[in-house]
Amino acid sequence: MKQSVFITVVIVVALVVSAFVFYGVFGNPANFKTPEKNTPANIMGAIYLGGPIVVALLALSIMVITFTIERQLSLSKAKGKGPIEPFLKKVQSNLIDGDIDGAIAECDKQKGSIANILRQGLDRYQMLSSNASMDSDEKLREVQSAIEEAMMLEVPLLERNLVVLSTIASVSVLIGLFGTVVGMIRSFQALATAGTPNAAELSAGISEALINTAGGLFGAIVGTISYNYFVTKVGNITYMIDEATYNMLQILSMKGKK
Repeated sequence: MKQSVFITVVIVVALVVSAFVFYGVFGNPANFKTPEKNTPANIMGAIYLGGPIVVALLALSIMVITFTIERQLSLSKAKGKGPIEPFLKKVQSNLIDGDIDGAIAECDKQKGSIANILRQGLDRYQMLSSNASMDSDEKLREVQSAIEEAMMLEVPLLERNLVVLSTIASVSVLIGLFGTVVGMIRSFQALATAGTPNAAELSAGISEALINTAGGLFGAIVGTISYNYFVTKVGNITYMIDEATYNMLQILSMKGKK
């Protein structure tokens, strides 16, 4: 529910800001040589000639930047405090020494996604360690079940909004292409008029086509790069989670057989 509200707020704010920038900033008369706003005096006036479709492209650009920042902050938080490798070595060292409390304390210090998952497994193991009615294999199955439950909560948080970035990258190209086609239609209409073509209408159509093409490509490039970057980061984190939980279960298994 919170996630859908966040996405809705981002979309609404992006559209409002884009409309304000398009009509209030790019559409400022100072950006044009004529009152009719068909001859731009600078790049902002040229962008305004891209037409209302630029509003949608600006909104998509704001959204892709917003979600990129959100994913970067979330994944930085998911990594926890300090490097992961030294943390895992400390946990494994504590487990080999039989110091479960020490391993849990290390997880509390690290506070990342991997630490949260390991802590769930260690808590379950510590809770079952005094249960004489269960053998070591049953305890390990319970620990593995606790780890899987924790992963079901943590991994979706790592992958959140990645689909949004991918969708924006795809939609941005299509909207930019739509704006390009609309601009070219205007250009050909200007050429099709009887007599000498209207140079202002012809240039406006070409500007609309090129501005929308550029806007669509910008959203697609940023969205694709961000998506691939974060997919790689999430893949690395999940790989380390698998390795860490496997090593922990192996150590606990060996301790249980002694």
